[in-house]
Parts: sequence; C-alpha cells; structure tokens
Amino acid sequence: MQWFENSVFYHIYPLGYCGAKKENDFASKPTGDIKKVINQLGDIKAMGFNAIYFGPVFESTRHGYDTADYTKIDRRLGTNADFKAVCDKAHENGIRIVVDGVFNHVGRNFWAFEDVRKNKLSSRYRDWFCIREGDSCYGDGFFYEGWEGHYELVKLNLHNPEVKEHIKSCITGWVNEFSIDGIRLDVAYCLDLQFLKELRGHCKWLKNDFWLMGETLHGDYNKWMNDEMLDSVTNYECYKGIYSSFNSMNMFEISYSINRQFGSEHWCIYRGKRLYTFVDNHDVSRIATILSRKEHLFGVYTLLFTMPGIPSVYYMSEFGEEGDKASGDDALRLPYEKRQPTALTQHISRLAKAHSGVRALHSGDYRQLVVTNKQYAFARSCEGSDAVIMINADDCDYTMNVGRGGVYTDVLTGEKCDLSGNITLRPFESRVFVNGDFVISALDEVSAQVKAEEPM
Repeated sequence: MQWFENSVFYHIYPLGYCGAKKENDFASKPTGDIKKVINQLGDIKAMGFNAIYFGPVFESTRHGYDTADYTKIDRRLGTNADFKAVCDKAHENGIRIVVDGVFNHVGRNFWAFEDVRKNKLSSRYRDWFCIREGDSCYGDGFFYEGWEGHYELVKLNLHNPEVKEHIKSCITGWVNEFSIDGIRLDVAYCLDLQFLKELRGHCKWLKNDFWLMGETLHGDYNKWMNDEMLDSVTNYECYKGIYSSFNSMNMFEISYSINRQFGSEHWCIYRGKRLYTFVDNHDVSRIATILSRKEHLFGVYTLLFTMPGIPSVYYMSEFGEEGDKASGDDALRLPYEKRQPTALTQHISRLAKAHSGVRALHSGDYRQLVVTNKQYAFARSCEGSDAVIMINADDCDYTMNVGRGGVYTDVLTGEKCDLSGNITLRPFESRVFVNGDFVISALDEVSAQVKAEEPM
C-alpha cells in the first residue's frame, strides 16, 4: 500500500495562516512566519492527520498563485531554510508534505516575464509565454494570454521544451531541498495532457511513491486521473453534493453521486480510485457558513471521512470556523489561531484515526444500504474488514435496520452493537460501525480536554 492510500490531509493556505502582508514588495527581509506551523504539528498529529497540503509557498506577488520564482520560498513566509525546518519536523512526526504546483501560469513579476516586459518581442523568453503583437491591458506593448481573463496571471507555454525543463528542474529542487512527497497541480483541468504525462514520468523517477493530485471541477475525472497522468483529483462533484444534500434534506443527491462514482454496478466510473475529498477549502465558503443548520456539521464530517476518497480538512474548520466567499478570498484565508478542543474537533479526530486505521474505510468498496430524504446508510468492505456508516440528518429519532449480522464497534463511541437488529439514531446523529474491536490512540486524552472545556 502506498502512503497516500490511507492519508488524512490537513490543508493550510500559508499566506493566510501566517497573516502575511497582502502585497510582496520584493525588498523586505524574510519574516520566517512559516515556522509557526512547527508549533501546531503536535496538534495536527494528535488529531490523526498524517499529511499536510500546503497551498502556494513560493515567491509571488500577492496571493501565491501569481508566482515570481519557483525556487524561493515567499519572503513573506520566510526562507528556504525555514520551510525545510517545517518539512523536516513534519517528517519526524510521520506527516507527509504536499505543495502547490502552479504551472499553468505565473505572475507578472516572474523573472522570465519581466525580461519580456523589458525587451518586448525581442526577449529571449518570449516563447515561454503565449505572446503576439498588440497590447495588453497593462500597456505592455504586446498581447499575452492570461488565465481565464485574469491578466495578472500570465499563461505559460507548456509546449515549449525549455519551460517544461525549467518546471522539472524546480520540482527536482523541491524534492532534494524539502523532501516533499507530492504536488497538488493548480487548475489541472487547464494543463496540457502531454505535459501531465511527462510530469508524471519525471516525478515518479524522483520518487516512485510521489503523489500527483490535480485540481479539477467537472467532467470525467479519468481524463486527468489515470496510470499515465495523475494519481488523484479534487472531487468537486461530491463537494457540492455533500452540503447540498444536508441543506435541502435530500440525501438522494449525494448517494447518487457516490454510487455513480464508486458503486458496484458496471457503469461506475471511479471504482478503486481515490479522489481527494473535502467540504471546504481556500476557494469556497467554509462549511460552517454554508450549512443551513450547524447541527449537520457532525454528519457532514462523518460522510467526508467514510465515503471513498482521501479526506482533507481546511485549517481551522475543525473548530467550526466560518468564512463567506461573498466577502472575498481574505475571509476564507484567516491567520491561524490556536483554540481549545471542542466536540467537533473530537469528532473529527476520531474519524481521522478511524479512516487511517480501518482498512475498509480507506480501501473498501462501496455498497448503498438505506437512502431516504433525511437518512443515509452504506457499507464498505475490504479483505475481511467491514464498516457500516449510518447518518440521520433529521431533527428527530430514526430507526433503521441494515440487515448486517454480527457485533460491530462504533468508533465514535466505543459501543458494541449487533447490527442484525434495529438501530435507533438520535437527531443529527451519525454512527460508524466496524467489525471487531478498534481502539483509537489518545481518544481519552482528546475527550478529557473537551470535557475540561464544558461548563459544570
């Protein structure tokens, strides 16, 4: 089994996490703020996360996706040595590191594009970009393609061998310097497919267990996720289906998507593959804001960690942090603040540890058992490991019978139940049953911390 198959990701947007200045003046001394992550590594590990996905960390103009230099850590975050210290400490704690690879476009301050701005069409680097005669909205004296009409993001020419070699050499540098374990490819749906094939070959040559995950939105994910290209892609179909099903009280929506993707029928399209699953990130409203009822947070996270896929939690969402996309990206990318454990963090911690520790939850097949407008139950099995998941999204009790014989243990409570009979779920309750005993390390410690915060 490769490391990412039972991984649970903690997603950090570094510039927001560290409270970095909004604009890079390219003159200030490095701040070293990225080393703040080291102080949180103990909490990240204790909650059950075994991988961190860092959003953009390399030198950029503003938000990280407008890269100026792929070889340097953004000075607003610190130095290369600072980030290496973070990666080294994470690896010491058994935590894998994945970074953003923004290869479709760069910022206007990217060193090669600055040469084009200076020397116009006679620049030695003009063919690194999609440039022709005309003018830009910045009055550059030449026209260039931007990403989806955003001209602060300059499209790279990924058909140019020099560009591809530069990207490959930078990735080699990331592996050698930081020992990264994988890359999340920004806007992978825009990237040339031949480039993805070449990138896979290079990365797997560097590390045979190197993980490549791409940002995709709609369409057939197999176009990008296959044995010649990416190992995984973002599951935006189910992202929408999860919150929408709870808000509209229509569990048929998400059950249809999961069954279409991973069910046992011959037409299911991603069976056996591991998509990257999430309920919020740096680009969308936080789940605690988008849900109509906060009581559904527990059921939402139960579904995230038990459905097929590689689950990811966006930093501070484990505390129920809110953030509305309508208020701008900065509302989603707040500075990290350490907080006391809550019932939600305890819930997520137990789910994270169960996902990594129970083979059925990270590698099992999928079989739908019960679906109503307000209830959902399914089973997952793998080589003798079995799990049954039950979710009640209603505000009143619901009794279901899933017809599974034998005694199972609920990883959320430790209770043992014979699933051949009726099981009653309380309002907004979810249960995750696994066959045999399953002991979650540090569970008592997390529970004790939560109880210490509860009023007497």
